[in-house]
Amino acid sequence: MPVSMPSKPQGKASRIERIEPFHVMALLARARQLEAEGRDIVHMEIGEPDFPTPQPIVEAGMEAIREGDVHYTPATGLPELREAISGFYQGHYGLELDPRRVIITPGASGALLLALGVLLERDEAVMMADPGYPCNRNFVTFLEGQTQSVPVSADEGYQLTPGQVSYHWRAHTRAVLLASPSNPTGTLIPETDLQKIIQLAQGKGGHVIVDEIYHGLVYGQRARTALSLSPDVFVINSFSKYFGMTGWRLGWMVVPEHYINDVDKLAQNLFLAAPTPAQHAAMAAFSAETMDILEQRKDEFQKRRDYLLPALRELGFKIAVEPKGAFYLYADCSQFTNDSYAFALDLLEKAGVAVTPGKDFGFNQPEKHLRFAYTTELSKLQEGVSRLGTYLNEVITKA
Repeated sequence: MPVSMPSKPQGKASRIERIEPFHVMALLARARQLEAEGRDIVHMEIGEPDFPTPQPIVEAGMEAIREGDVHYTPATGLPELREAISGFYQGHYGLELDPRRVIITPGASGALLLALGVLLERDEAVMMADPGYPCNRNFVTFLEGQTQSVPVSADEGYQLTPGQVSYHWRAHTRAVLLASPSNPTGTLIPETDLQKIIQLAQGKGGHVIVDEIYHGLVYGQRARTALSLSPDVFVINSFSKYFGMTGWRLGWMVVPEHYINDVDKLAQNLFLAAPTPAQHAAMAAFSAETMDILEQRKDEFQKRRDYLLPALRELGFKIAVEPKGAFYLYADCSQFTNDSYAFALDLLEKAGVAVTPGKDFGFNQPEKHLRFAYTTELSKLQEGVSRLGTYLNEVITKA
């Protein structure tokens, strides 16, 4: 009798083809390979603090494991951690916040997935600035929504303005996604603009999601949370950047009160709960000892920015807007190249300096831009700038 053959697989979901990878990962893999071969690489491509997690947080996590606090928590997170975050908003922003509105998530990415999951229907749109963090548009694609990418420039501080939001709003626009400070530009949304955008979106029956994961890393001023302007915004934050807990995978989101149950239900189904040891560890993030450590580190990031910004400008990179937060500089490199990705690869091979090409951040002239991250110590930044200068003199000017 003939043997029936198994049917061929039907292929991948079409959405996979529409989701872009992190292009910098190929560059990072090559950098690691060069290091394995003995090359010294100056890393200015990684958006991760180089400092280790503060010791009080580490000790709290280890103690939780020793005590057996490793079981599932409620989907919305440890009640005592939600209380602690509420207290943080009271102490840092002077804002009274119901802890029930605080949802603990597996990183800020988990928070964004929940926010979009409860708001977005198929083919509805989310408006966002271009350049911007690539996962934002990829999450919308994953949920079968549409991305309304609005090109922004240095003239607007690389942020959406109320006028742009009004002009680009369509009948199918469901939400506006903002980031302040932003990745890759490190710029803040002016408070008056933020207030107007919130009023505009809500007046059209839409929503505002605000990424505030770099709020702790704002220099020379204190950013005001969007929650102080409206109780109906979705605000995303994280323990990764300011608190130095990247690998612990822990974030949080503050949601409007009438969305608490919906977000809880979705979290139960998507990931059940955030990592339990990480949640116990984060209880120590708001202690006076930890906050002292974090503020010292913030001062160090500011010193790095204050060195790298003029140093890059002196080399000929155009940085029209001084970033007020995060740890990035978004530089126009069009004086040297019309292909920032090829430029970044060549810079890595010939100078041993790793930077992120603009193509990771959208479609708004990515070939003209590079992102420099000052997430390495000052002496390494100085070495990187020296190598950049040599590369530009010996390679670019003689090409």
